[in-house]
Amino acid sequence: MGNAVLRIMTNRSHKLYAAFESDNSPLINKNAKELINNPLCDCLISAINREALIEVDGVIDFSSPEAAMKLIKLMYEFKKPIVIGTTGFSNEQIDEIKQYSKTGPLVHSPNMSLGVNLLFKLTEIASKALNTEYDVEIFEAHHRNKKDAPSGTAKKLLEIIKGNMIGLSDAAVMNGRGGITGERTANEIGMHAMRGGSIIGEHTVYFTGLDDRIELTHRAVNRDVFATGAVAAMEYLHEKKAGFYTMYDVLGFK
Repeated sequence: MGNAVLRIMTNRSHKLYAAFESDNSPLINKNAKELINNPLCDCLISAINREALIEVDGVIDFSSPEAAMKLIKLMYEFKKPIVIGTTGFSNEQIDEIKQYSKTGPLVHSPNMSLGVNLLFKLTEIASKALNTEYDVEIFEAHHRNKKDAPSGTAKKLLEIIKGNMIGLSDAAVMNGRGGITGERTANEIGMHAMRGGSIIGEHTVYFTGLDDRIELTHRAVNRDVFATGAVAAMEYLHEKKAGFYTMYDVLGFK
């Protein structure tokens, strides 16, 4: 993701002023411009530190919950824009992220892809239009090295459905099925995760009725879709007031 963000941001004429990696990364003290052979990325890669944040206009984070929270704590001093594409946060960490948004402008999304955020909107529209005569199931697939399941994107889709489809606000979440499960009830939502190979990301929401089936699907074929969305989000935050913004704001949805 780091390389993808560098490619997209430099293609859009942005300059890199700081680059962070984990403390034990082999990239520490290397020049970021060597990663994509671009002079707009002329800075040394370091561990997260306050001094490197002084010159930046904003920060894009694709790391881990622990690293993201360390970064946010340092950013309170600067009140600068942050775009967070990291997933797997605890409820307490989400609260801290929202707290920062009272100080500086922030976009947080479980998926930075503009296409996935359109999927969120379409799922919202379908959930409002349909009722529990349609059974709802969510499927997601990712590469074998992904650490969390279900994905943050799948959880967001679940949240949208429960928040908009009448009769499913308190639906039971069925994380896969096995054994003698009995008949499916109307008050449940299936959640299914696949892990394998090098799958970048795939999400499908199924609305299945007795006579028809509606499928809303997004498939990412490379990581540039996430980087493009993240850079677009940072551009959107330029000169914005402190606040918690979403990709709906970036896309211009009301």
